[in-house]
Amino acid sequence: MTRQLERSLRVEGQYDGTVLDTAPKQVVGAALPRYEGPLKVSGRASYTAEFPVENLAHGMLVLATIPAGTVVELITDDALAVPGVIDVIADDRFIQHSEQPGTDGTPNRANIEVVYAGQPIALVVAESLEAAREGAMLVRPVYHEDPGLLKFEQRLDDAIEPKDSDTAPVSYSQGDLEQAMAGAEVTIDVVYTTPSQSHVTMEPHAAIAWWEDDRLTAYSSLQMLGTDREQLAEALGIEQDQVRLLSPYVGGGFGSKLFISPELVASAVAAQRLGRPVKTVMTRQQAMMGTVRRSNTHQRIRLGATSDGKLQAIGHESYATNLPGHQFYEPCGVSTHFLYSGENRLITHALVRMNWLATGSMRAPGEGAGMLALECAMDELADSLGIDPVELRIRNDPEVDPEKGVPFSSRRLVDCLLAGAERFGWSERNPRPAQVREGDQWIGLGMAAASRSNVLAQSKTRVTLTPELRAVVETDMTDIGTGTYSVLAQVAGEMLGLPTNSVDVRIGDTDLPQGAGSGGSKAAASGVSSTYLACESIRAELSSRIGCDPADLRLSDGVAMCGDRRYPIEEYIGDGIEALGSIEPGKNEERFTQASFGAHFAEVAVDAFTGEVRVRRMLGVFAAGRLLNEQTARSQCSGGMIFGIGAALTEELAHDPRTGKIVNHDLASYHIPVHADVPPIEVIFLEERDQWANPLQAKGIGELGISGAGAAIVNAVYNATGVRVRDYPLTPDKILPHVPS
Repeated sequence: MTRQLERSLRVEGQYDGTVLDTAPKQVVGAALPRYEGPLKVSGRASYTAEFPVENLAHGMLVLATIPAGTVVELITDDALAVPGVIDVIADDRFIQHSEQPGTDGTPNRANIEVVYAGQPIALVVAESLEAAREGAMLVRPVYHEDPGLLKFEQRLDDAIEPKDSDTAPVSYSQGDLEQAMAGAEVTIDVVYTTPSQSHVTMEPHAAIAWWEDDRLTAYSSLQMLGTDREQLAEALGIEQDQVRLLSPYVGGGFGSKLFISPELVASAVAAQRLGRPVKTVMTRQQAMMGTVRRSNTHQRIRLGATSDGKLQAIGHESYATNLPGHQFYEPCGVSTHFLYSGENRLITHALVRMNWLATGSMRAPGEGAGMLALECAMDELADSLGIDPVELRIRNDPEVDPEKGVPFSSRRLVDCLLAGAERFGWSERNPRPAQVREGDQWIGLGMAAASRSNVLAQSKTRVTLTPELRAVVETDMTDIGTGTYSVLAQVAGEMLGLPTNSVDVRIGDTDLPQGAGSGGSKAAASGVSSTYLACESIRAELSSRIGCDPADLRLSDGVAMCGDRRYPIEEYIGDGIEALGSIEPGKNEERFTQASFGAHFAEVAVDAFTGEVRVRRMLGVFAAGRLLNEQTARSQCSGGMIFGIGAALTEELAHDPRTGKIVNHDLASYHIPVHADVPPIEVIFLEERDQWANPLQAKGIGELGISGAGAAIVNAVYNATGVRVRDYPLTPDKILPHVPS
């Protein structure tokens, strides 16, 4: 191989995307099937628990049954007597280990302290899964139980202000909200509550770990391998270069696999102790009880406007929960900062300490819960003003960020609203509630805006153009079902003039260059940008060898074209050309507010005699920069909208008021939308290029689809029945007593 070329970029300028716009094949943005699709549908894509490892022992976690206190003793005699059981391990490196960083940067490791029901307290290791499970059922903890913090609504006065998040300050005040509300011609002052929610990934949390001398290798279902390796090394007290994590395929994450969780640490500890590989797979119940949840929230929304609908006051005060000592909080007001104009503003977040399962990021942390409240309150304001909800949002679309005073890198919210209204037939909506009935069904239409902050993260990719005219793309990025394999192959193929089946994508391995990880809707744009830069270096090297201006170079099907000359690429590759691309955020993050935008529209039917809500159709119109793959982008948005159906109508993790334990910890009792619940969903993308976001001019899209989707459904229920429910989810018992007969 030749020396490795390098191309690094801090995003501090404007990018025109000429290379991709003029590429011969035009595969970037096309609706191409998944790169790894044939492997998945044929069962040849191995997930964590499926990798064959010799001499494997099986682990099963033991979970605490009290909310707070101490494990005084673990009685293990019966468990150890089970044929095949090897050991019962209680080690403070995984007991109480959490997916979230601890207070003041310290790892969340304790010895026998219990802080929530469902917390892992031991691991039973056996020769078979069946023996491990039986043994785990026979471990008898002896507790000293303490009173737990279990009453959320009664503890709001004890809430604390958490630390600032990466995307927005905890608290922000501008002008005088109280005075503006007092002087406003029309006001809304309401409280919306949302429950705890579970990620419910198709693939449960799992790990296989083994040691070779002092180096740990582990298969694990994770989203961000670079930071996960740091956390695992810290938890085990070893150096990062002693850890290798492998996660080639991930069956969904939605935020629950951003951080390491107990089964990985427990497997590593047990493997080291036994001197053989150990596999631990969480059951569905354990994953729902012992990883993380989306926080329940209490959100007060205050809006004050003139009689013609101009917002003068916006208040969004949120309470969320987490364990004592944990700093993560649900940033409900993250989009409220920039979504609408209004000179008097108050956005706050408070954290209530609870002995409930830890909270963490879940798809669209902040917007996923916050816009359920904000967008319904905007609908209430529109109703009070007698102004169409679409029109109200258009009248309050800011030209610049209303708090920072900086321009938006791109913003097509109004275009999304107008295009969606026309496509959906919004003009036919009767603005008066409970006016349209078909048999036993009240029919209504609702809408909501969508927004999701755009984030670029540091990312590295190595690309090699081989003598066989293949491109090899390598990064530790993960694919959690979002299409990472596909978009990396598309960009590398486009840049190097190769069909995507001539691109080998290798991801999910910490021995590869560290990427951005899959989370925060930053994976595609960040990882693809570093891939783009590596390919740019290869193109520049080819241009130099050919004697061509890089701006004039065109690559297609193994041929380099420069002016009217054609050059066979294989004659200039030599032993191969290898390049490392690296990107990181720069001044553009400060110079512009960056976000993706959209609009949701929904039609519902509400049964007048049962209160049951059926979503009849949904439309989402989105603008999120350059699309990298229309098919996977559409899948992401429609999937987010289905999340919105669950948030609006069915999903609620129920905590036992006596213990805080999650009582509906399986798919029989935690109700996610199934096929019968999901109506025809239409997704439309508006053409957009964000020249300030990154060289690809692309923005995050994975979490945009859920943002505001549930609110559109709830607003449609109000239009159908005149019933305004502010306590999510809208189950029939909350609707039926108020539905017109």
